[in-house]
Amino acid sequence: MKKAELIFGAILLPVDYLLLIAAGCTAYVLRFQTSLTPLRPALYEIPFRHYLLMVAITALLWVGIFALSGLYHMRATRRVVEEVRRVFLACSTAILVIIILFFFERDLFSSRFIILAAYVFSVAYITIGRVGMVYLQRHLFHRGVGVRNVVLIGEGHTTKLISNELANSRSLGLHVKLQFDAFSDEAQEKILSYHAHQMIDELIFTDLTASKETIQEMYEFCDENHIVFKYAAALFDTQSTNVAIQPIAGIPVIEVKRTRLDGWGRIVKRGFDIVSSLIFIVLTSPLMLFAAVSILIDSGRPIFFSRLDDGSPLRRVGQNGKPFFYFKFRTMKPNTDSMRYADTLQQQNMREGSPLVKIENDPRVTRIGRVLRRFSIDELPEFFLVLRGHMSIVGPRPHLPEEVAQYKKHHRRVLYMKPGITGMAQVSGRSDLNFEDEVRLDTFYMENWALWLDLVILLKTPLALLKSRRAL
Repeated sequence: MKKAELIFGAILLPVDYLLLIAAGCTAYVLRFQTSLTPLRPALYEIPFRHYLLMVAITALLWVGIFALSGLYHMRATRRVVEEVRRVFLACSTAILVIIILFFFERDLFSSRFIILAAYVFSVAYITIGRVGMVYLQRHLFHRGVGVRNVVLIGEGHTTKLISNELANSRSLGLHVKLQFDAFSDEAQEKILSYHAHQMIDELIFTDLTASKETIQEMYEFCDENHIVFKYAAALFDTQSTNVAIQPIAGIPVIEVKRTRLDGWGRIVKRGFDIVSSLIFIVLTSPLMLFAAVSILIDSGRPIFFSRLDDGSPLRRVGQNGKPFFYFKFRTMKPNTDSMRYADTLQQQNMREGSPLVKIENDPRVTRIGRVLRRFSIDELPEFFLVLRGHMSIVGPRPHLPEEVAQYKKHHRRVLYMKPGITGMAQVSGRSDLNFEDEVRLDTFYMENWALWLDLVILLKTPLALLKSRRAL
């Protein structure tokens, strides 16, 4: 998803919460203002401070009901009629909950008028807010903000309908950047050329007569190059639960989602990463100080491994194949990193036949370096990389550029998410794990991500660190 879509999705919740409080306050003013009380005298008045606290708590309950009703599902575009329908149903469900609470505990709500008025105003305010957000997003689409660039592949009536709709309806937020009749080698080269400059976001395939082999090839191409893949309905059967449907010109276009880590999942995980990294930086600061002092005493400077032997910055490959600056505590003798590819050390490689290089009883590692590696203390600075947004607390391990260059197509799937300090593969065998098994576990994590899974992996990490493994 584009940042604009994530921002729109993220601000809906606080905006709804504030509008619900405003609805409650409006109902309070309407009930207790002097001009209306003669019509129906108030038997007793609630202090506004007490009432505001009650409304703030009740609004949290309403927001929870909104979430369960699907009002916060991330969608690239939103339809006014659908938004109004969802708001009305969600507010109606919420008011039923309030009425039930009123039945059991009448002291919570001293006025039935306030309950009904708050319901009416909540429907009105939330509807106005949602409609306003829809038109603001459409206005930004017309200015080119948040628009997704599309490759349209296919020929025939369906393709023409979708192409015309996207050309005439800029409010959909989709712009056809490239269009081809077939998924040829020439088309692939041109797509990759545009994608290299971040000019392609998704591919829509519309040829209803295409073979499953062609569609599978196209899906693998998009998966490998981190392009969203969508297809017109009835192209092939699928039992995948990670799909989203968006109608274009009355034709359902289906998006195959590679992971749940999109939309709110991405926001939740990023929030979890920020909070967790700050906590772990504080908790592990004594260990990091110990590591820094120990390295200085044992082998001198530099303390951090942040540059290659030729002096260039150390990099790892992150999300969507983008490199980022990487550093950790130095555990090897200075200027020995490139020796890993020397013939003498290759004979000790524990990962033969794999793009990874792991040297058993590595002679380049210092005395203190073995201790730091044994308990992964050398990787503690990665928490700062999590805070910066280059890494995540849980995810695949950071990838070396020279290793990624040797990855096969199915290996590249793990590049769809940020690398992590720990992960499913790390707690299932660490460096002793077969590379294919590592990719399989990381792919499973990516496709089935949930916050509880992150917590389980975090709880298992200390046990994995204490478990013995072969010396490196």
